[in-house]
Amino acid sequence: MRQKILTLLQENSKLTSKEIAIMLGLTPEEVAREIADMEKEKVILGYTTLINWEKAGVENVSALIDVKVIPQRDVGFDEIASRIYRYPEVKSVFLISGSYDLSVLVEGRNLKEVASFVSRKLATLEHVQSTTTHFILKRYKQDGVVFDEQEDGRRQVVQP
Repeated sequence: MRQKILTLLQENSKLTSKEIAIMLGLTPEEVAREIADMEKEKVILGYTTLINWEKAGVENVSALIDVKVIPQRDVGFDEIASRIYRYPEVKSVFLISGSYDLSVLVEGRNLKEVASFVSRKLATLEHVQSTTTHFILKRYKQDGVVFDEQEDGRRQVVQP
């Protein structure tokens, strides 16, 4: 039951307990109780709205920054990741495999603001060895949502 509720909420966080109950053959009280329990247990961490800021007329810049760090004894990457995710410019931090250790999603009002964050705050942190910044030029799909469907009726060719 939990996984089904979570899947429905992930697809549409605006669903009410009553709507979920109808879909799953439960009572609204059962669903509300289960959701409250999952919030208390930190299984559900929050509810967000995915916004196409470009269409809303708001200009901002996003960048994915790969960070190579020196892991610390007894805490590994956790301590440096914690320091990084505390900056308000940072929207996400991931431990990754490959040539780099962390991938950091940063947002700013313009390119200069993001570049300044990287050069003045991120790259200067103790245990950060190097960074590589990738500016996001266009969003096609995020969190399972396509941003810019082709509106002229043409279908995109998809090949496996």
